[in-house]
Amino acid sequence: MSFINDNFMIGNARGVELYRNVAKALPIIDYHCHLDAKDIFKNKNLDNITELWLAGDHYKWRAMRANGIDEKYITGDAPAEDKFAAWAETVEASYGNPLYHWTHLELHHYFNCDEPLGRHNWREIMEHCNLLLHQPDFTPRELIKRSRVEVICTTDAPLDDLRYHQLLRDDATFNVKVLPTFRPDDVFAQNAEQFADFIDRLGETTGSKIQTFSDFVKGMSQRIAWFHEMGCRISDHGPVEIHFQSADESQVESVFARKRRGENLDARNNAILDSAIFIMLAHNYRQHNWAMQIHFGAIRNNNSRMYRSLGSNTGFDSLTDQSNLAANLNQLLDAMAQAEALPKTILYNLNASYNDIVATTIANFQTAELGVKSPIQFGSGWWFNDTQRGMENQLHSLADQGLLMNFVGMLTDSRSLVSYTRHDYFRRILCNIIGGWVERGEVPDNNTILTKMVKNICHDNAENYFRF
Repeated sequence: MSFINDNFMIGNARGVELYRNVAKALPIIDYHCHLDAKDIFKNKNLDNITELWLAGDHYKWRAMRANGIDEKYITGDAPAEDKFAAWAETVEASYGNPLYHWTHLELHHYFNCDEPLGRHNWREIMEHCNLLLHQPDFTPRELIKRSRVEVICTTDAPLDDLRYHQLLRDDATFNVKVLPTFRPDDVFAQNAEQFADFIDRLGETTGSKIQTFSDFVKGMSQRIAWFHEMGCRISDHGPVEIHFQSADESQVESVFARKRRGENLDARNNAILDSAIFIMLAHNYRQHNWAMQIHFGAIRNNNSRMYRSLGSNTGFDSLTDQSNLAANLNQLLDAMAQAEALPKTILYNLNASYNDIVATTIANFQTAELGVKSPIQFGSGWWFNDTQRGMENQLHSLADQGLLMNFVGMLTDSRSLVSYTRHDYFRRILCNIIGGWVERGEVPDNNTILTKMVKNICHDNAENYFRF
């Protein structure tokens, strides 16, 4: 029997019941991912399993490098079948790594293949998958529908025209909502030349001349309104660290003008400008009833030689530490709250040693004003924490310090059309934790409450929170 079954990842009978009877078949709201709306609209079959699994997947690339695989079989020009053979060899070495579980969940769910992948059978499994990938039910749209996905939120730059989102919205043959997410990374660029270039392009897009911070506020507000019209209900931000530095309007205008001219700022002045921008954006998000996501803690492109060779998002990133996170995070949220600008907010922490800092911080700013339960959320384990241990740590910290019942649950944070098994992975881990509480006598075996809790976390809370 395949090790991927209803008992997989669940070590107690009550958890298996909750998974099988409640969590397993629930639809998915994928409110943060990196799928491309253009690919979904064009709906072309992928050529082979290598393209599906290895093209752009830096999780797998890191593992292959650790397994001594030459770069030509990872990001190089080796034939697709040789790359797949190299990946199969790496899978054998990945016991204990979530990649082993994800690989076999995807083989099981999408390809009806229950054989453990390895050097002995890579060719048979590759040929089996490649044959299926050319079938009509393996187009991007069909894979999404087979995954029971209701909503997809992509990740989009403020100046994107959102053409393919509009085309998908107008396509009556596809009933999954594909919505944009506002991701304004360029406005937080430390490099003044990059920042000034964005301001120039923002002016061109909005038909305005942007010289002052007030001009900038108007331009960004216009883009946020456009995204809202196109169905956007979420923003996302990816700072390495959270910093806060207060300043008056004249200071902000002065610092903005210097950076607008291309002058690189010191750390304090960058923090002044970034803080003012964050508060301004948060005010806009609250006006539109959006949720603001903040993913922090990733230090990127650490291997400079490989960055020069391959560019970003190629597997050379890691988590980072930060001094005074608690003070900076609380001060930033407090400044937003004082300005009546704090929107629904989801904080994603990459360094698990800060989990309790984040969990206790969100409790400081919960309010009924925003019309949802737990409007300030501790987001699911992401990137290096979307592992069994990482998810368990996040769930336990949230349960310890807040209300797990109100958690908005899992997301894919992925560029892969078959990564929806990560929702299944999360659901199994969740049911194992809750079922364990019951079997150890830590909570009553109240099926009504337990069913509500699982449904809330796996689907219903996200539906009520985001209001897509």
